[in-house]
Amino acid sequence: MLYYTINVKCPHCQCECPRAVEAEAEPPPPAIFTIRCPNHDFGLPRAAVASLIHAIPHPTRRSAMRAAIVIPARFASSRLPGKPLLRETGKYLIQHVFEQAQKAKCASDVIVATDDERIFAAVREFGGRPVMTRADHASGTDRVAEVAAHLAAVDVVINLQGDEPQLDPGAIDLLADLMRDPGSDMATLAVPITDPEAYYSPNVVKVVCDDRGRALYFSRSPIPMVRDGTPDFAAQPPRFLQHLGVYAYRRNFLLKIAGTPPHPLEQSEKLEQLRVLGIGGTINVGIVAKAHRGVDTPADYAEFVRWYRESQTRRVA
Repeated sequence: MLYYTINVKCPHCQCECPRAVEAEAEPPPPAIFTIRCPNHDFGLPRAAVASLIHAIPHPTRRSAMRAAIVIPARFASSRLPGKPLLRETGKYLIQHVFEQAQKAKCASDVIVATDDERIFAAVREFGGRPVMTRADHASGTDRVAEVAAHLAAVDVVINLQGDEPQLDPGAIDLLADLMRDPGSDMATLAVPITDPEAYYSPNVVKVVCDDRGRALYFSRSPIPMVRDGTPDFAAQPPRFLQHLGVYAYRRNFLLKIAGTPPHPLEQSEKLEQLRVLGIGGTINVGIVAKAHRGVDTPADYAEFVRWYRESQTRRVA
């Protein structure tokens, strides 16, 4: 299986971002391309997409890229202590995240990285793979990098948050697909902003991209700022994007940034990803149709439990 890189809008959910395009045959490109969206697969004839295909040095084989998913998890939390071990659904919260990660097709391994023996034991209990890390890491990225240092056979490391049990496995696969661009050091996701409250909120991180889908800047400020008039949140393709904090890294690049001092932009905005842009790294941004819900507070967890029980009831019915 060979891959090309393309920008195309999904006709089903209308999201638009760089995608891996599957080709069953050796070059030249096939008559029909299969386009992979997080929610849909659809075919387009060669003539319809020929002008959209980015020139890349060589198409790459899927089997050539080896990916692992690492989920950092810690017990301490100012708003919800011990949340990885919450279990009102009958499963640990970290187990829900682990099982969603296992549904992704892109990775051969899913690892939980923790410095807490209780979390380590819980992951072993449900059959997952835990790895004990140092307790002095300043961030989840540093914890993931410690694990990645021992994954010599892996090309790409995907960092998922341990408190996002509803993350779409298709979105994880999109992250891996974005890393098939040989010019990308990292990949992340974004969702269209549809209301002024999110656009102006400093708690919502925004991202702006170039025409290739690569990040130009991340900010807590409203970007791009509309100097004249008001933002058009219905414009297509979306101009206003909310960043979602999931990442894929080239393993060697992850080890590099973990050993790089914080950048002044990072320190100003309190956004780790600005360290990457500050040192000249490239981040591909994939656009998904909706944001995944995280669990930060007791109310968030109560809502997740309600959703999970309702989904189980519907499944039985």
